[in-house]
Formats: sequence, C-alpha cells, structure tokens
Amino acid sequence: MNTKHRILDEALTLFAQKGYANVYVGEIAEKVGIKAPSLYKHYKNKQAIFDAIIDEMNKRYEKQAGALNISGMNPSADASVYSSISEDKLVEIGTGLFLYFLHDDYTSRFRKILTIEQFHNKEFANIYTSQYVDGPISYQKMLFQFMVASGAFNHADVDLMTLQFYAPIYMLLTLCDREPDREAEALEMLEKHFRQFSKIYGDTQ
Repeated sequence: MNTKHRILDEALTLFAQKGYANVYVGEIAEKVGIKAPSLYKHYKNKQAIFDAIIDEMNKRYEKQAGALNISGMNPSADASVYSSISEDKLVEIGTGLFLYFLHDDYTSRFRKILTIEQFHNKEFANIYTSQYVDGPISYQKMLFQFMVASGAFNHADVDLMTLQFYAPIYMLLTLCDREPDREAEALEMLEKHFRQFSKIYGDTQ
C-alpha cells in the first residue's frame, strides 16, 4: 500500500473511532509513520483527505458492481441487464451488493463515520443522505423507469416501486450494522424480498 492510500486508511480508522472533528492531521501522519509536512505533500488538509476517501469508496463500489456484471452507476445500461436475468440472478446480484456494503471494511467504516457525524455536522448529514438515501433512490427510480418503458416491469407508480424495493434493503443493512449476529436472518428476509418484488412487478402478462 503506497503512502497516499495508507493516509486514507489510517484517517478512515481514526475518523470512525473518534469522529471527524476530533482527529487532527498530525495524528493521521503519526499513525502513518510520517511527519505532518510530508502528509501535506499528498493532501493539502483534512477535508482533502476526506474527499479522497469518498472518491476511493466510489471506485471500490464500481469495481464490485463490475464484478457482478453491472455498472451500478448507469441505470440505462443496467436496465438491459436486469431485464434479461432470472429471479435467481437478481437474488445473486442483490445479495452480493448487500454483503459488499455490509462487510467491505472501507465502506463499513465510512458508513460508521457518517452515522455518527450526521447528528453533529450538517455537511455530514447531507453526505449521508446523498450516499444512502437520495443517491440510491435516484438510481433505482431511473432503473425502474427504463424497465417499465421496455416492458420488463408492469406499469405502476415508480416512486412507490422504488421505495418498496430500497427501504427493506436499507433497513436490513442498518440492522446488521447494529446487530451483526442477525445477518443470517437478514439475508433470508432479503432473498424473500427480492423474489416477491420480482414476482409482483416482473409479471407483465
């Protein structure tokens, strides 16, 4: 791991442990094993480190989505994938993404930071909403609009369809964050959710 990535990794750990406001650049540098002036050669301030963490997290997500043969970012492209897959494949992709968000160390630490900081910092609250509410809902809504237009899903209120799909996923993710021992229960419920959703909206006959 190069120095720039070590800085991000140590900063992410400290932010998750102590909160963003309570971590100083010198402390991050010390954890990395360098002096603060050396850290500034890579990132100009703490905000730049945090911004780089977001960029890295998005790159990791795109890589994981690609491994599941979807873009995860382009609803139009992904609609053609989802329109032609089986119910079992939908479960596989949905479960794969859920487990990624739950267990990827980088992503889970980032979510912990936002969960804590959203109550103390309006900017972090906005980032949390963007990452875990507005962003996913916007993507899912556009995805479902394309699928309805193509005839892969039956016509329905797409706003409600989106909420019905995403809300249980978000609820189960936050449940497992708080109570990791309920993961098996959550995965079982998640599979039932995917299959029922597919049957309700995928039945275009």
